Amino acid sequence: MTVMNVQELVTVLPDPGVLRARCRALALLDIVLDGFAPRHGYVPGWRAGVDLATMENGSGDLYGIVFDPAGVFLYGFDHECDATPWREWPRAHWPGLLEGLPAALAHYPADPELQFEGFFDVTVCAWRETGATSWQCGPVVFEPGESDGAGWLFGVLTDGSAEAVCSDAEDYYERPVDRQAVAALLAGAPLDPRTVGALNPAADFEVMAERAGLLGYAVADA
Repeated sequence: MTVMNVQELVTVLPDPGVLRARCRALALLDIVLDGFAPRHGYVPGWRAGVDLATMENGSGDLYGIVFDPAGVFLYGFDHECDATPWREWPRAHWPGLLEGLPAALAHYPADPELQFEGFFDVTVCAWRETGATSWQCGPVVFEPGESDGAGWLFGVLTDGSAEAVCSDAEDYYERPVDRQAVAALLAGAPLDPRTVGALNPAADFEVMAERAGLLGYAVADA
């Protein structure tokens, strides 16, 4: 996986619209591959006018991306990295992590749904206000070799290629994943029976179509 910290991450994150589409595609891909325990999630209307994309790998690593009318707030937690709040007790964020967070997005770290045991348990944070032309992060500093897990957590999203997505999914699910089908999802092509069948022959298309609709992903006409 790509080696980078948040300072590098903010230079390679795509525009919010592209990022949102990739998040939605990853959520749908996981539903088709394994609808019982998908890693990626996408919740339209998580809050009024606000969508939330998530990832939890079951091993203690996670991320969330809040798509708010005021902008996008991105956070991640790599439980083994140097920047873990658990490096000391009481838990503490890496210095500068949330410094500069715009007022319109600053309430999210205090949202109980985004906290763990009353603390915003994260190692990476970045944001982009609506109308801004670039992503921003706090003035964090890392010594050579220190990491916040940004590359491990967000490398697939920043790459965005079918090859990267397939390689990641194959490593996680331990089975081949059809490149053409994944490319179709990443391109936003309406979900159709061929794509579903190529990804998971055992999946019921009508069920997948219904779940795609709940994500806000387009479904091909019957």
